[in-house]
Amino acid sequence: MSDTFYLGIDSGATTSKIAAVRADGSIFPSDLLQRPTGSEGGPEGVIKAWMGAIADYMAEHGMDWDQISGVGLAVPGPRRSYGVLATGPNLPESFDGWDVQHDLLEALREAAGRPLSLALGNDGNMGGVAEAHSAIGNDKAGVVMLAPGSGLGGAYIDPTGMCLDGDTLAGMEISHMAAPLHLLNVEALTCGCGRTWGCFEMYTSLAGLPYLLDLALPRHPGHSLADPTLGKKERVLKLRGLAQDGDALALELFDLQAKAMGLLVAQLTMTLDPSCFVIGGGLIDPEATTETFRDRYLGLIKSTALEYVWPTQKDVLRIIPASLGEQSQAIGAALVARLVVQSSPN
Repeated sequence: MSDTFYLGIDSGATTSKIAAVRADGSIFPSDLLQRPTGSEGGPEGVIKAWMGAIADYMAEHGMDWDQISGVGLAVPGPRRSYGVLATGPNLPESFDGWDVQHDLLEALREAAGRPLSLALGNDGNMGGVAEAHSAIGNDKAGVVMLAPGSGLGGAYIDPTGMCLDGDTLAGMEISHMAAPLHLLNVEALTCGCGRTWGCFEMYTSLAGLPYLLDLALPRHPGHSLADPTLGKKERVLKLRGLAQDGDALALELFDLQAKAMGLLVAQLTMTLDPSCFVIGGGLIDPEATTETFRDRYLGLIKSTALEYVWPTQKDVLRIIPASLGEQSQAIGAALVARLVVQSSPN
């Protein structure tokens, strides 16, 4: 095998994933490989776990270090500076101030027998890079990735394929922008971030569903979710299944989330002027939702957004579902590593 590869690491709090892309940017086809992150062993344990996962991946696919031109790392949470972690919700406080760039570069140099380029970035941004690459290929266009889940992640990828990090590495924190509550006809919910102005995250993701459900139940007397023996989490987890069966309450809530997403799409379209939005999260997962539900959700996002964007933007705006699943962030890390190496002067 004479191909050149770029490796990507997606580091989560409990598991890490490995993926690769070729020198031409094509995604190397592979099954999902994930291993424990090893955060209980501190930074040294995490480095050991990452290098072990890389070794397993390379052995599985017959790669050697001579073929590796660079590595990318997707990490969650805030950073003090490039390559240096800050305290976040996903790792113990002992990781605050860890210079992960230095330690991982040293481990890679030892394994490869030569210095390797290392690119680091936020995991949501890296996922956006991969989904943008999948959506537009070699076309030159701006892409926004929106991923509602337990919270709301977002990334902007410019026409060169690079993500917006911002001057303090906190760019595209779109989940905590204020939603236009008068258009949603809902009250301002206090977000987990502490803001009280009605963060978009509370109206688009799992974070706000318990509160939105409590507000909606009085409009649906006798609904099964009003059962006092059900816990809040249990009630919310039943909503997606009920929506697939056409339940009016569940559809009302997910329609509200779709409208909120559409308003966010409109705001970001006027701010960043991308021509493509990629929507991720469980609501567009073919294994978790029906085609009818997904069409309804994505359709309402687009119809809401089109009410507010500029006329010239209406003609080009695309809203499509994400396609790479759990591998997106590792693939994105590998793609960013490739872009960094190939754009660097020799």
